Amino acid sequence: MSTITKRPETSRRRFIDILLGTGLFMWISSIIYPIAKYLVPPEAAILYVNSVEAGTISEFPPSSSKIIRFGRKPVIIARQRNGKFSALAATCTHLDCTVQYKADTEQIWCACHNGLFDLTGKNISGPPPTPLARYIVVVKDDKVIVTLEEMI
Repeated sequence: MSTITKRPETSRRRFIDILLGTGLFMWISSIIYPIAKYLVPPEAAILYVNSVEAGTISEFPPSSSKIIRFGRKPVIIARQRNGKFSALAATCTHLDCTVQYKADTEQIWCACHNGLFDLTGKNISGPPPTPLARYIVVVKDDKVIVTLEEMI
C-alpha cells in the first residue's frame, strides 16, 4: 500500500501572498514618500549677522543709494547730499515690497502703494502701518559698514 503525501499548498500560497503584499506596500510607499517630502519642506539654516561691509565711500556718491543683503534681509543704504548715511530695511512694512531711495526729496519710497518714509525710517504717508527697521552705518578706513541697531 502506498501512501500519498499531500504537498502543503497553503505554504506556497502564503509565500505568494507575502510577495504580492510586499510589492504592493513598496509601490504605495514609492508614491507617498515623494509627496510627503514635498509637503514638509526642509529646515532652512538661520543666519545670524551682526555687521556687513557695504562697500567703499567712493561707491556712494552724495544723493545715492544701494541695496545690500544683511543675512537674509535686504537693507537700503542712502547717502544724503550732506554726506550722512542712513541704513533701513528695504522691505515696506505694508506688503513687503522693495523700497527705493528718492534722491530729489531724500525720502524712501514704496512703489506698491505710494508709501513714503523719511531717512530715519518713520512712515510719512501712505498705507505703511509701522516704520522701517533702522541699522547703524559706520565709516571705518574708507569702508561703509552696516550693523544692527543697538538696543537701548
